[in-house]
Amino acid sequence: MTTCDVVVIGLGPGGEALAARLAGEGLEVVAVESGLVGGECPYWGCIPSKMFIRAAGAIAETRRAVELAGAATVEPDFSVVAKRIREQATDDWDDTVAAERLEKSGARLVRGHGRLAGPGVVEVDVAGGGTQRIEARRGVVLNPGTRAAVPPIDGLAGTPFWTNHEALEATVLPSSLVVIGGGPIGLELAQAFARFGSEVTVVEVGPRILGPEEPEASDVLRGAFERDGIDVREGDSITSVSHDGTQFTLELASGTVHAEQVLVAAGRTPSIGDLGLETVGLDPDARSIEVDDAMLAADGVWVVGDVAGRGAFTHVSMYQADRAARAILGEDLPDYDTSFPRVTFTDPEVGGVGLTEKQARDRGLDVAVSTTDLAQSSRGFTHGPGAEGVVKIVVDTTRDVVVGATVVGPTGGETVSGLVVAVRAEVPVATLRNSVFAYPTFWRAVESVLQDVSE
Repeated sequence: MTTCDVVVIGLGPGGEALAARLAGEGLEVVAVESGLVGGECPYWGCIPSKMFIRAAGAIAETRRAVELAGAATVEPDFSVVAKRIREQATDDWDDTVAAERLEKSGARLVRGHGRLAGPGVVEVDVAGGGTQRIEARRGVVLNPGTRAAVPPIDGLAGTPFWTNHEALEATVLPSSLVVIGGGPIGLELAQAFARFGSEVTVVEVGPRILGPEEPEASDVLRGAFERDGIDVREGDSITSVSHDGTQFTLELASGTVHAEQVLVAAGRTPSIGDLGLETVGLDPDARSIEVDDAMLAADGVWVVGDVAGRGAFTHVSMYQADRAARAILGEDLPDYDTSFPRVTFTDPEVGGVGLTEKQARDRGLDVAVSTTDLAQSSRGFTHGPGAEGVVKIVVDTTRDVVVGATVVGPTGGETVSGLVVAVRAEVPVATLRNSVFAYPTFWRAVESVLQDVSE
């Protein structure tokens, strides 16, 4: 039995940061990881996908030049961005640098699958063979993350479909691609592949793409996708998927679709089934692990990241890791911030914060809303092609504060940042109206939307 102060199981961004911080504070930390140190974000999520999206965006911008600056042509070469992802973003999916960084912080890395074996005890199936038991004097932090969900469609499981992992590891562009799922991951990758030259179809079983966001955002994005030549099928069902060794065949309610490749982007499944949760009184069959505002799930067990059920974003995981570290170190905790931002990195980008109009009304708030066309703003006018978008705010009229906002546009994820602060700090709408907005910026559209709030 090895002993230490804290065991961290799962080294996604939150787990890695937390382990390094606790070790830096002088605690004995054992960090357990069965995959790559850093997790989904640096190897398949945040970094390589945005590198792909940036490359696709450059193609789109070059094509827009004809309307702004004269003739321009571009010949997409998928191998260029595939090489950048492999060599610059992921070191060919090698985590040596991350592992060395973690160990330099003072934490001890154990590679293998870790699970709880009772209060304060972790059992690790060590990579290469053998089992190691570790006793944590202060407790255990769980950061197991999620994996791509595979819907139970007839025939799908037996085909060589892609998840986001295979899509971002690809070295050859598929001539045609069907994306199952109209959420952020599926939409980002669908548009990027289409701009490189793939014939892309997006199939969303729900009534609209980007369903959790405002319907105005879905409308703008659908139009942009159609102009990119993407076939968007909403409210469609898939009855079967097959592969004949060369191509996929999908039977949909709307008809039969053939494609060289299928990308499954239908949500994420929490990796909590084999964590030994039952040994500390937690439900191993739950969709997420319930925590308090200190990220504590049970005596001596903290949980951070996607499986905490409070937002599946790297920035949320990092925020939660900071709170768990403070709790373990006995530091005071500020109130928990629930107004975290979210961004879908399509073109146009979709930035959001807080509640949608529907969520606010469902909570029984007295709601007023306002929207404005981003393309009609001064910056939208000068920006030209690609400036389509919308700004929408949701106001709680009882308190006269913004409780939610959405910005769709070329810099939607950046422009929404000011509204993130407004929601977090509960800045009165009257104060926001009496603010100076730089001219001409996309932020200026927020001034317009604040002037026309109606129930």
